[in-house]
Amino acid sequence: MRLPRDVDGEALIRRLRRRGHQATRQVGSHVRLTATVRGQTHHVTIPLHRPLRVGALRAILNMVADQLGVERDALVREPFGR
Repeated sequence: MRLPRDVDGEALIRRLRRRGHQATRQVGSHVRLTATVRGQTHHVTIPLHRPLRVGALRAILNMVADQLGVERDALVREPFGR
């Protein structure tokens, strides 16, 4: 599935919060999110850029999909709305 081209970091953070991630710290324009999945703690860093580069978005979604045990397309299909 094709990745959206107009996603910003804040929209991605909102989406990941619905999936159980919590912001644990911020340094400059990067926010670190933490989630505990299946007894293991996982971290992912999200840049607060507008828009996110497609390669960065793909890498973040691949990492989160692996952590959650879902396919990346399932994460892409959810709306990025506010």
